[in-house]
Amino acid sequence: MEYVYAAMLLHKAGKTVDEASVKKVMEAAGVEVDDAKVKALIAALDGVNIDEAVEKAAPVTAAPAAAAPVAEGSAPAAEEEKKEEEEEEKNEESAAAGLGALFG
Repeated sequence: MEYVYAAMLLHKAGKTVDEASVKKVMEAAGVEVDDAKVKALIAALDGVNIDEAVEKAAPVTAAPAAAAPVAEGSAPAAEEEKKEEEEEEKNEESAAAGLGALFG
C-alpha cells in the first residue's frame, strides 16, 4: 500500500509518477524498496487517469446524523433513507474494490 501512497503523493505534487520517483519517495520515508513492486505499480498505472480513479473510489460523504426518533407515519421515509444508505455503502465498497484492482 505504501507504494500506492508514494505514487499518489507524487501525482498530487504534480511530479512524474515513474519508477525512479517512487523509489526516491520510498527511500526518503526509510522504506526498503522492492523493485518488482515498483515496476508492477508503474505498469498498473500505465494509462490510468489517477484523478478519475481517486474520484470514483473515494466519494466524500457526510457523517451520519444522530439517530432521531421516528414520528408516526414516517416509517416509509426512514426505510427509504436506510435503503439509500445501504446502496451508498455498496457503491463505496465496489469503488474501493475497483481501485484496489488498479493498484494491486
